[in-house]
Amino acid sequence: MAVTKHKYDVGQKVRYFSRMRVAAPNSEFEVVRLLPAEGGEFQYRIKSALEKTERVVTEDQLSNFTAREAAS
Repeated sequence: MAVTKHKYDVGQKVRYFSRMRVAAPNSEFEVVRLLPAEGGEFQYRIKSALEKTERVVTEDQLSNFTAREAAS
């Protein structure tokens, strides 16, 4: 059965894992918009406080950002 709901919500803090060798800040990102699925994978628009631009990423590139990570 296919998942029909996004795993993360707008405003949620997440960790981003790039598939490419493109530099990304090692910090928390915030989900700013939920996007439709493409190729069977939900997409998100995310933003880091350390960057001016937003990124469009797939759900498999994200994980929960824990309180422990925020404290370190």
